[in-house]
Amino acid sequence: MLGKIIKGIAGFYYVYAEDEEIYACKAKGIFRKDNQKPLVGDDVEITVLHEKDKEGSLIRILPRKNFLIRPAVANVDQAFVIFALEDPKPNFMLLDRFLIMMEQAGLPAKICFNKKDLAREDETAHICEIYRNCGYQVILSSTVKQEGIEEIRNALRGKTTVVAGPSGVGKSSLTNTLQGEIKMETGEISKKLKRGRHTTRHSQVIPIGKDTYLMDTPGFSSLYLTDMEEGELKDYFREFRKYEGQCRFQGCVHIHEPGCAVKEALKSQEISSLRYEDYLGLYEELKEKRRY
Repeated sequence: MLGKIIKGIAGFYYVYAEDEEIYACKAKGIFRKDNQKPLVGDDVEITVLHEKDKEGSLIRILPRKNFLIRPAVANVDQAFVIFALEDPKPNFMLLDRFLIMMEQAGLPAKICFNKKDLAREDETAHICEIYRNCGYQVILSSTVKQEGIEEIRNALRGKTTVVAGPSGVGKSSLTNTLQGEIKMETGEISKKLKRGRHTTRHSQVIPIGKDTYLMDTPGFSSLYLTDMEEGELKDYFREFRKYEGQCRFQGCVHIHEPGCAVKEALKSQEISSLRYEDYLGLYEELKEKRRY
């Protein structure tokens, strides 16, 4: 029987199978021998060992479309990153780190700014403008006032989406709202996986509609860029791309070089100074890391 791994914990892989049941499965030793580790999001084939107890054996991992290292998940269509506009105020450096990681993975990212009911309108408009000008879809929401929920549903429909965001931004409330109205037995899924306030330490897949899955990941408070030289960083800032080839020097990193089209765009406010400051900070961080 085919299914999807929706959670892995303590050596068991919980598989949401095509019969809409969840089976607790052990992986066969062959995966260890082949140095292959099943990941949350993997499409798999299982053998049912005990129908009544819903236990099975994981016998095959189907070819992956893609996978991420942090969080360790497979077969993702897009990323949906949630930050609050207030309480806590957004950490833009953290948001930019996440967006860069998704650019590096070749994964489209959408941004949700939650708690819009707590924020000033002018500040909200300014923040949205910065990220929309970079080419990201930005959704404003308030779980308290149930605003933006339909727009989020449309952004997620028919896709497997990795959802990430720091603690306290309302990620759990949004996730619960999205899975609250569907016809699938999400209550049973939650019970079986013991989903509660202490379970966000592990990534898990939540079915929220037909062919629509959320990959809920642990809240992150810090991310470090890896597998990247400082000279590559500019390639992951979307708003720099339209100036490619316009700088005086080939291989311009848009910092000290004269005749830099990106710095000209910064002067004329076509590029956000907030994003550019983050670029400088991350560039120095990568340079420092290479030194050691």
